[in-house]
Amino acid sequence: MIEQHFGETAPFSLGVEEELMILDGETHEQVAAVDRILRGVAGLDLPGQLKTELFASVFETNTNVCETVGEVELALPALRRASAEAARAEGLAIAAAATHPFAKPEAQPIVKEERYVTFVGYGGSTVRRQGVQGLHVHVGMPSADEAWRCLEGILPWLPVVLALSANSPWFAGELTGMASNRAPVLAELPRSGAPPAFASYAEWESWVDRLARLQVTEDYTRIWWDVRPHPKLGTLEVRIADQPTDVRLSSSFAALLQAMCATALDVGLPENAALLGDRGRGDYAQNRWAAARFGPRGELLHPGGTSFVPAAELGAELLDLVRPAAASLGGGEALARIDPTACESDLQAESSSPAAAAADIVART
Repeated sequence: MIEQHFGETAPFSLGVEEELMILDGETHEQVAAVDRILRGVAGLDLPGQLKTELFASVFETNTNVCETVGEVELALPALRRASAEAARAEGLAIAAAATHPFAKPEAQPIVKEERYVTFVGYGGSTVRRQGVQGLHVHVGMPSADEAWRCLEGILPWLPVVLALSANSPWFAGELTGMASNRAPVLAELPRSGAPPAFASYAEWESWVDRLARLQVTEDYTRIWWDVRPHPKLGTLEVRIADQPTDVRLSSSFAALLQAMCATALDVGLPENAALLGDRGRGDYAQNRWAAARFGPRGELLHPGGTSFVPAAELGAELLDLVRPAAASLGGGEALARIDPTACESDLQAESSSPAAAAADIVART
């Protein structure tokens, strides 16, 4: 049995993780300086913590457990501000986006921790290409069974979240035509994309235990699905969103995902499980690709399973569906910042060169 702590925090509490890049303050090249950033914030009284990531030119900020979106809106800027000040003291800068416009991921040094070194040994080039950053939102769940029911409820709508959060049009110096290059790069990892259609939390837990027993994987944290249970934290962890540049949008997507979870467990979200024998996984794969390719200008299969509509239209529908829950949870103002017709990829794509895009990301971060 996997250790679990569901129901130990307030319902739909939040924990938000931002993955941020470390750049040279002048050239905006990525710099392997995570140790200098962590040293620069050591001892500070912060509403969360900083951690290493796979690459030494990236770090992660984790908020403390937040009961409301309002707490998230205070914590995320404070963590960024402390990080930026530590970087500035070293002649560095921080940058928030889902890819660096011109850095070569394979050239980034790996953090010399066992979990990362063994990961590279296992995944090879697919891991070395993971120069991508995401926004991970943990939502507190009342119980294990409700966590799985919530996962199934929000899953068909996650490609819409990807479309609205797309923020990685550049990859290794090229404007590739993808609104989110991060999404297909992540899909190169094993155990990625949509979770299989397990019937229950217990069935998922049994599968994870079997894989660990057979030494296929160490534990469930080595499963990189777009959404997964995180029983040790008592949360559902939603990993679909590209990392926003505007910190206010990080709070907005946290508000959206919190409200989606509350709505899914209260009145339910329209989904296609009743229509499709694969519980919508085929539709999900199509929608995930289209969202990554076109962002809000794409067309997606409606989670109801009966129409093919603009992603922007689905985005507006989703915002309408969850607005009551967002208002009751205190996230209505943050939710209102999301424009279903646009994404931050649009802003990056306006830059005349990858160097100009990197400078703009630093300025807006």
